[in-house]
Amino acid sequence: MTFEARFDLNDLDWTHMEGGPEFDYLVDFDLAVLGAQPENNTLDLLVRFAPNSHCHFHRHVAATRTLVLQGEHHVFDIEPNGETIHKIKPAGTYSQSPGGEVHMERGGPEGAIVLFNLHSPSGVLFESLDADHNVIASSTIESMSENPSLGA
Repeated sequence: MTFEARFDLNDLDWTHMEGGPEFDYLVDFDLAVLGAQPENNTLDLLVRFAPNSHCHFHRHVAATRTLVLQGEHHVFDIEPNGETIHKIKPAGTYSQSPGGEVHMERGGPEGAIVLFNLHSPSGVLFESLDADHNVIASSTIESMSENPSLGA
């Protein structure tokens, strides 16, 4: 099936996410699922980061392609040896990764809007992690397409 849509970012069905006092970093972002095809193991979503705000600490299980549409997307990769590598991706930056990376993500000083194209044969997209890298929640294609707040 082919699908095409034109949209205004303000007209999308955004789900707002905020972190509570248990987080030592500012969590403030919105999610909008653009399309899900569980039968093909794919999900496309937009993430809108508030200025200098993070999503939850996590690992992408899915192969991920991103395109920064607006602002700066900051990614803090946590290497197995504990080293942190900070990447700044300005608008127009396209990236691919096979999954498995542990990292933090946030918007830049003006925030960011990032398109995520995710593919996961297992259906698991992300694993939210605690500070010791223990999995505290998993997000699947099915759960995200039904209720985007389950993706946080």
